[in-house]
Amino acid sequence: MNTPPDRIFIPGDSAAISVGADQVADQLAAALPDTCRIIRNGSRGLFWLEPLVEIERDGERLGFGPVTPGDVADLVAAGFPDDHRLALGPVAAIPQLARQQRLIFARCGLNDPLDLDAWIATGGRAGLDTAKQLDPDAIIETVKTSGLRGRGGAGFPAGIKWETARKARGDQTWLCCNADEGDSGTYADRLLMEGDPFTLIAGMCIAARAIGATGGLVYLRSEYPHAIRTLKAAIGIWREAGLFAGLSDGDHFNIEVRTGAGAYICGEESSMLNSLEGKRGEVRAKPPIPAIAGLFGQPTIVNNVLTLASVPWILEHGGEAYRDFGTGRSRGTQAFQLAGDIRRGALIELAFGVSLRSLIEDFGGGTWSGRPLRAVQVGGPLGAYLADADLDVEMDYEALAAIGGMLGHGGIVVFNDTVDMARQARFAMAFCAIESCGKCTPCRVGATRGRETLDKIIAGEAVADNLALIEDLCELMTDGSLCAMGGLTPMPVRSAIQRFPEDFTRQAAE
Repeated sequence: MNTPPDRIFIPGDSAAISVGADQVADQLAAALPDTCRIIRNGSRGLFWLEPLVEIERDGERLGFGPVTPGDVADLVAAGFPDDHRLALGPVAAIPQLARQQRLIFARCGLNDPLDLDAWIATGGRAGLDTAKQLDPDAIIETVKTSGLRGRGGAGFPAGIKWETARKARGDQTWLCCNADEGDSGTYADRLLMEGDPFTLIAGMCIAARAIGATGGLVYLRSEYPHAIRTLKAAIGIWREAGLFAGLSDGDHFNIEVRTGAGAYICGEESSMLNSLEGKRGEVRAKPPIPAIAGLFGQPTIVNNVLTLASVPWILEHGGEAYRDFGTGRSRGTQAFQLAGDIRRGALIELAFGVSLRSLIEDFGGGTWSGRPLRAVQVGGPLGAYLADADLDVEMDYEALAAIGGMLGHGGIVVFNDTVDMARQARFAMAFCAIESCGKCTPCRVGATRGRETLDKIIAGEAVADNLALIEDLCELMTDGSLCAMGGLTPMPVRSAIQRFPEDFTRQAAE
């Protein structure tokens, strides 16, 4: 029989907790000797294996999962044998993990997310220490060389944005991290904040040094209470360790967490800034852009969690090394998030250029239901619906745009052959009607009229005329909306009509 392990790891993030990780941890604590240390680490992002229990044996992390509370007694009594029915072997060798190219999530799942010493021991500080030896312009040039683009969905070059803010004039400069992760099927921001918050904090510190920011804010949605607690605790630990020092001459930079109320529109940067100012979350007209006049009228950089979390690796290894990953104008890695009817839901970090089919079939294992795949929505609730014929598209900004889609935040939601695409198109209009900030008429009124018109189509009422009306309405919303909320709502509607026309004409035929 194997001796009890010295250390055992059980994820403490909200996804693992939702399927019983706390109960498994309690059972293990009661069954194992006091010499065994139970560590609540971050999730590896292999959700079909949660709760994933890892033990250390002969310098290797071995996995068992998914482990239920009822499995604990048997596992402990047997000594966590390699031939147990839940044994997965070395965690690093699990195919869906071994084949990834983890830059952002390299440390997620290794240790307790609030163990600063363990984070430093795995090289976490390297990028920040390099940045502190460089002047701000050199940091910006490194980021520009890397080709890093905003991971929130817009894909704007991060280095150019930083350079604009650095050159802007104001009484102070703000750095805002947009953690209002509202797209359906996305969870990468949450996974990182709950599993490796110090990497995000380090990225924000590097960005602050580059642009001369004196204030840092993280806008984090209220639906992520565990992430809020973890990130606040991590910031406190960082502050006590004195790691905010040495970023600028004044050493005034600090980070605070601000909680959003769950408005989807506050994922748009100017709406988020209004919310931070205590105003209604409503889109601002541009210009001026936030980099010149943002929070309280001051130069402000707004970057997504994954954008900022990419920066420590770039500073540690260099911009050219980061450019070696990816394809075309899409450089580095992207966190692809598999959800919906998928056998192995997971976060998969890979270089841009992997095919959508490979993500769904090779990593995701096809549909969970076993039914044929019919549609895939990429890029959140405003992303295009793609059909099986589209699955060989390379996952990068330009390749998806070429077929009428978008990458967004990297969410991938799979639908089987039972889906009604007319109702999915209606959902897009209904979603926009609910979440619109109401500032511009094309979005506010257009989405409501679109939902009503799609109701008529679904009911089989004057289908041809109403389809023509939907097309006119989509054109108006695309061209006339103030921001991407109304401007992108037509994307899922048009793609559903184009790729699945039979779902819109079936009622008329009946």
